[in-house]
Amino acid sequence: MTYAIDPELLPWLDMLPGVALTDYDSLVAARSSMGQLTDVLPAYEPVHPVDFRDTTVPGPADAPDVPVRVYSPADRTGAVPGLLYIHGGGFVLGDLEMFHASLLKLVDELGIVIVSVDYRLAPEHPFPAPVEDCYAALKWVEAKAAELGIDPTRLGVAGESAGGGLSAAVALLARDRGGPALCFQYLGIPELDDRLDTPSMRAYTDTPLWNRPNAIFSWTSYLGAEPGGDDVSPYAAPARATDLAGLPPAFVTTCQFDPLRDEGIQYAQRLAHAGVHVELRHYPGTFHGSGLVETARISRRMFADEVDALRRGLRITTG
Repeated sequence: MTYAIDPELLPWLDMLPGVALTDYDSLVAARSSMGQLTDVLPAYEPVHPVDFRDTTVPGPADAPDVPVRVYSPADRTGAVPGLLYIHGGGFVLGDLEMFHASLLKLVDELGIVIVSVDYRLAPEHPFPAPVEDCYAALKWVEAKAAELGIDPTRLGVAGESAGGGLSAAVALLARDRGGPALCFQYLGIPELDDRLDTPSMRAYTDTPLWNRPNAIFSWTSYLGAEPGGDDVSPYAAPARATDLAGLPPAFVTTCQFDPLRDEGIQYAQRLAHAGVHVELRHYPGTFHGSGLVETARISRRMFADEVDALRRGLRITTG
């Protein structure tokens, strides 16, 4: 199928690593190619000094400790907002390096503390391992807020793609388990629905970077079973949640030529119907992950919107 992709994005299509997930061998190859992203994308040199360090936090019950990377402004004075960041990768790809440059930039722009989670990946570790790792990291951030220099009343969760879906799931868990309290959730191009039955998911079988075949493999790996079954937990697929009331304010983004487009739009609509303050941004001419092409005007607008949303959602009044 031919797609009306933004002309500024077209020259990059051949440079971005292809992802075609059909079996475990293809996943191993995809993990290797994703590691080449750092060779394609520009590094980021912060304007203001940013410290970052790797550590581990206590994992879920009877599970290993969870690796995290903590970013903080080197010159901060007093407590600042905190953000738990969950990387994307279809539940099967990604690590702490995947969005390192982006997180340096966010800390530089916003002056916040970000804790990035290196959760366990499927299919080696299917649901609930990844989301429980992320929730364990959130509990650690709350418990260590004073040590981390975080204002616990301004704690949010954010992620892209599968990370957006995991962020939505963590918000549901935090609500249903009585905390930690979240003031905001940023759901970037989120992967939310294992039923794979929206118009965009049915139609986009060959879109760049992410498409229906990849989504089928992703959900099968994450659930450890064929997707679309009757007993899938809403903490695995947040679109399955029947009650979205009481969740933190949300900012949801979608891309035009993305199989995940419609589930993101529908989730934002349902949040609004549940009385949650939600803002939805849809970007024309884009595809899943096209924001990696930072030089394109549409990508710069997407990042500016993300910064603005986090500034408002985390109640940042300076900078």
